[in-house]
Amino acid sequence: MAKVRILVADDHDLLRRGVRAVLETQSGWEVAEVRSGSEAVEKARTLHPQIAILDMQMPGLDGVEAARRIRKLSPKTEVLLLGIDESDDSIARALSVGARAAGARAYLPKSTAARDLLDAVSALIRHRPFLGGRTSEFLLDTFIRSKKAASSQTLTPREREVLQLLTEGKSNKEIARLTGTSPKTVETHRARIMRKLGARSLAELVRYAIRNKLVEP
Repeated sequence: MAKVRILVADDHDLLRRGVRAVLETQSGWEVAEVRSGSEAVEKARTLHPQIAILDMQMPGLDGVEAARRIRKLSPKTEVLLLGIDESDDSIARALSVGARAAGARAYLPKSTAARDLLDAVSALIRHRPFLGGRTSEFLLDTFIRSKKAASSQTLTPREREVLQLLTEGKSNKEIARLTGTSPKTVETHRARIMRKLGARSLAELVRYAIRNKLVEP
């Protein structure tokens, strides 16, 4: 069985050694560890690791910049970024254009379970991204938001007018009178607006419209 060379870089000794201990439970996985991004780049010159596990917030050379430099030296190296948590900000940074350009294909918080770490590395060995836990949820939420935003651009002028009046608390009859249409026509507009914006209730529709500034305050 071919050896798998893994490079781990983190300035926290306890965490770095813990990651190494977990990885070395797998047969054929050889792990080298360093304490900084600059050391990781230097080590990659000779090691050419299949996997680089890098702390995103190392002092000096952070994980994303270290990954970018490592990929120049070793283009086939797959990168797993480690962050402090699974907040939207941390995940967004790990999945940013810059991080992806640097070769990052997986993100894990430092509190991750050993099983998830092993699964992530196994996926990267097969040159597949790993989207576990909150990362996959974040991507799905982002996709849904982008679809709703795109849909909002397709609202007709009449639908935007009806949406404005709905957010002002007007009833179908009141909107019909103000727009010179019938309550049935207003209901049709309302149904189309909700479908386009992915809203399941009037309250959700109003919240979305206000939050995304689709209506005047």
